Amino acid sequence: MYYLIGENLEEVTKKDILHATKQYVAILSSEEWKQDCSNFEMGIDIEMFSSEIFITKAEVNYDSLTGCFSIPNREDFSKEDYKFSFALDEKGIVFIDDSGKVQEIIQNIHNTKKWKLPSLERFIYDFLDQIVIDDLRLMEKYERELDLIEKKIMMEEEKFPTGRLNEIRSDIRDLRIHYEQLMDLGQELEENENNFFKPENLRYFRLFLNRMARLHDSSTSLRDYTMQLRDLYKAHIDVKQNRIMTVLTVVTTIFMPLTLIVGWYGMNFQYMPELSWKWGYPLVIGISLFIVLASLCFFKKKKWL
Repeated sequence: MYYLIGENLEEVTKKDILHATKQYVAILSSEEWKQDCSNFEMGIDIEMFSSEIFITKAEVNYDSLTGCFSIPNREDFSKEDYKFSFALDEKGIVFIDDSGKVQEIIQNIHNTKKWKLPSLERFIYDFLDQIVIDDLRLMEKYERELDLIEKKIMMEEEKFPTGRLNEIRSDIRDLRIHYEQLMDLGQELEENENNFFKPENLRYFRLFLNRMARLHDSSTSLRDYTMQLRDLYKAHIDVKQNRIMTVLTVVTTIFMPLTLIVGWYGMNFQYMPELSWKWGYPLVIGISLFIVLASLCFFKKKKWL
């Protein structure tokens, strides 16, 4: 797919962009790039396949700026990232993509954007913005879910979603790393080492960097929140275990003297007078009840019960 950057993206043919005065956007597959890379006169030969892409980054070359994207799947972070590469100069930008993600993003720009001051810089800003366009809503969704988990902890519900908490923390970690990589890419663009961009348009990259900084801070806060919830849950588990141990300790302490009485009178020596005494059995019952009641009052006074 080929586009010229005007008031909006205008879909054209390959011949149109090679002789156009406007800046262009091209989307090629890996095979198409191998065949047509010389037509773009960027002085490079990118052979970056999706299997070789692991991070989002940009690199400055003599005649061009190249790089790649590795975008987490917001619908399911466990799935493989969307991966594609790019090359740009002052004439335009070429995306090398086999995943279809670039076409989806550019179609959204084509349908929703109309520029008063069209430029390659503005297109790149909108392209980067489309990558993170729903992330603030995603952060809010995670925050609401974490609030519900916190309520479950405070209400001491038996079924606590520890697995879900770990998933959220993992997703936020992936997003946080992604934002750091996008910030590095934005800084490389703002540096404008090859003077591909107009100085007055570098503000678009600064706007993007500011947005990434806010999203990065939000992801950091949510990551800290998940760790606090994990610690809170562990603290509640410890309190619950301490309560159980307290009850067991109280019960054991109460029955220790009773066990002593049982053991003492279980010896059955011949000259133990209590064994033949008429009131011996009721007396032992009374002593046992007194020990139990005295122990309970003592523990109550000490607030151990």
